[in-house]
Amino acid sequence: MSFMFTLVLLLIQRVYSDSPIIETPWGLIRGVPADDGDYNMFLGIPYARVDPENPFGAAKPFPKFTGVFEANNGTTICPQREEVSQEIRGTLDCLVLHIYVPDITKNKTPVLVFVHGGFHDFGDGGPDTYGPNYLVRHGIIVVSINYRLGPYGFMCLDIPEVSGNQGFKDQTMALRWIKENIEYFGGDSDKITLYGQSSGAVSVEFHLLSENEKLYNQAIVQSGGTYVWKAAKSTNNTLPLLLASDLGFKTYDVYKALAYLKGIEVERVIESATRLKMQSSGCIEKKFNGVEGFLYVDPVTIKTLPKTKNLPLLVGITDAERLLYVIRGLTKNPLGYDPFKDLVRYVPQNEMSKAYDIVRRFYIGDAPITIEVIDNLIDFDSDFKYTYPSEQSVMRFLKSEAKVYHFLFSYTGGRNQLKVRDNITIGGAAHSDDVGYVFETKRLRGKGSDVDFLVLDRMTKMWANFVKYGNPTPDVTDLLPIAWPLATTQRLHYLNIDKELSLGIRPFHNRFAFWDLFYLHYVNNAGVLNSIKFILLFVLGVLHCIV
Repeated sequence: MSFMFTLVLLLIQRVYSDSPIIETPWGLIRGVPADDGDYNMFLGIPYARVDPENPFGAAKPFPKFTGVFEANNGTTICPQREEVSQEIRGTLDCLVLHIYVPDITKNKTPVLVFVHGGFHDFGDGGPDTYGPNYLVRHGIIVVSINYRLGPYGFMCLDIPEVSGNQGFKDQTMALRWIKENIEYFGGDSDKITLYGQSSGAVSVEFHLLSENEKLYNQAIVQSGGTYVWKAAKSTNNTLPLLLASDLGFKTYDVYKALAYLKGIEVERVIESATRLKMQSSGCIEKKFNGVEGFLYVDPVTIKTLPKTKNLPLLVGITDAERLLYVIRGLTKNPLGYDPFKDLVRYVPQNEMSKAYDIVRRFYIGDAPITIEVIDNLIDFDSDFKYTYPSEQSVMRFLKSEAKVYHFLFSYTGGRNQLKVRDNITIGGAAHSDDVGYVFETKRLRGKGSDVDFLVLDRMTKMWANFVKYGNPTPDVTDLLPIAWPLATTQRLHYLNIDKELSLGIRPFHNRFAFWDLFYLHYVNNAGVLNSIKFILLFVLGVLHCIV
């Protein structure tokens, strides 16, 4: 036996001797030690499988492992057009989860389950995108999941075979798998926190709304929710017809279109959906006998959420959610960019001109739309599309008697991940910038100042405390010198996460009072009396004067 062969054999033996093996009802699962912390990784564990005969419909349970499952692949992604590269790739064999377990794990370790964002069109839960080392070091188990995206995850039809919300149903299957198996990894199946950011936060709130069983004990909703525009839609049987036609097969029969599409390469289906600008979102399903549903009513119409009574929730936003989008708009179309035109979503056509003038004057007065008023434009676009809708979720949670810890992330630093990606230097925390202070990513590896890591240490400690205790600041310490109070409908306490931590009451209260009145007039009470219109305009004018 040669020396080199012996050396390779010894290295292999060492790797396998250091690799933990977990015995579960599904079979043996072998993980790998992490190279960036004292924890073990169990990557790419399949929790379900897509039915090849119905790739747009319900997934099926994954069969038991016949041998030792090597949980060492964290690169699997579902079919998608990637956000940055615009490359189309992925496989339908993508319904996997990743489990990260601290080396020093006692039985009944609290568990954090993360649902990634990406507009339900792109993204994955793998360690390159959401490295867990900063969270796991605080003594919690972290799990991240993949789920189907785009037309495979969010095609909603009036037929039982593709009733809709497949992506959310995939998440439900993952949560059931975690609930049933996490104890074999040392986790506490009665201490599970469901955590989502952006469209992942939309997913989490959908789970809080759904009629399915509650598979978690608390939740984190970060920069998203069901009031965000197009979070839910109605069923639409034209989508498979449009996809099939775009790919060369014309039919008016939904079943024939689906039969054709299941034989088409996933890359071509995703390319077609992108070309047709299909938007992925949850939907209001129709009930079918023998078909497990997820949501049957418009989430916006639900006044209270039975699942959230006494449920600890951590809910928050960044202070400049739409910063990148406004910069892109002004850069690409400096003469024609006008975010206020999006008001047409809610305002009747005959009142659009008046509403447009009111809202525009509230934010920028009579100034032209230029870079000179970019901060005001960011405020408007953020309020309209993210921050105010998120606040509506907060108020519904409070009315449903949830225990809400509310936050505003305002820090600008070297780990604001999307600003780093796009080389943006103006102040404010853009949408998803806060993720860089919770997770490690390829893009941010090695980046960050001492202050950046102080913010990261504080944020991950609070998030881990919440997972463990249902309270992000159970004790006042040098690292966390402030006790974070619960929000109430009367006093909407929030924690401002910046270079220093500080407390406030009701973020952006003047701007949000404006939107309360806007919704009251144009959305909730369309067609109200002219006297109410007069009162609205008067109050808006007063608010504008005190901003």
